[in-house]
Order: sequence, then structure tokens, then C-alpha cells
Amino acid sequence: MTRERIIFISNGNYHTPEEIRELFSMLIGKPVDETFSMFPPFYTDCGKNISVGKNVFINSGCRFQDQGGITIGDGALIGHNVVLATLNHDLDPSKRSNLHPAPIVIGKNVWIGSNSTILPGVAIGDGVVIAAGAVVTKDVPPNVVAGGVPARVIKKIEIQS
Repeated sequence: MTRERIIFISNGNYHTPEEIRELFSMLIGKPVDETFSMFPPFYTDCGKNISVGKNVFINSGCRFQDQGGITIGDGALIGHNVVLATLNHDLDPSKRSNLHPAPIVIGKNVWIGSNSTILPGVAIGDGVVIAAGAVVTKDVPPNVVAGGVPARVIKKIEIQS
């Protein structure tokens, strides 16, 4: 089944959580854990370049441009309308149609707030919170809150023992 058909089926009707997992597994070309969940609609340009861990939740309206590769760690929560963009264009106007893919890596137990955008080549450390509406242009170290446009570290997260 083509990517377009899988996305159309996923987004066009109600599906049980099990059916969503099955459709998402078909989309990315590998099984997802039974703890994976997603609320459609969901959009991607390829699908085959996405890897997700256990206990991952993707909320509705997300758009993953995955040609450069997207890895989502265990326990990640992806908010409404999040964009993960792994492609950039050349800055030189004569080469503007050239694409520069770079992977996005999201660590374990990351929460990405609604309407955030993660740009190509960004790695987000374990335990991070990305504030709603942030545009993440650079790597984010573990256990911090980052937000703004462009995103910057706002504070460290104190881990309770």
C-alpha cells in the first residue's frame, strides 16, 4: 500500500488504537510497540525514515518531513500541530532547489509542546520540555525547558529523587 493511501485511510475515518498502530507500522515500514499511540490526522512525506520508541504519543495535526531521518525516543510526547522538518534548501539562489537533509533525534521522555517546529539536524536531549510554539534551530541539552523563536534554554529541570 502506498504512503498516500495509508495516510488517507488513517486520516479519513475512525480507527481503534490497534488499527492506528497497524497503519503507522505500515507507514514507517517497521512495527511499533503496543504502547505507541497517535491521534490523526498525521502527515509525512515519506514515512520510512521514522523510528519511534516505546510509550510514544503523537497528537493530532503533526507533520513530519522525514527524508533526513527522525528518531523519537521512549516516552516522548508530541503535541498538536508539531512540525519536524529534516530538509533545508541551499542559501545560494542559483542552488536554491538543492536539498540538504539532516536528521532530527528526540531523546527519551521529551515533551514537545503544541505548534512547535524542530528544524533539520537538531538533537533534543532526554527529559527536555519544548515550550508550545517554539522554533528549535539548535541542539537542546538534557533536562531543560526550551522555548521561544528561536528556542533557547529557559531553565533547568530539577529531577526529584
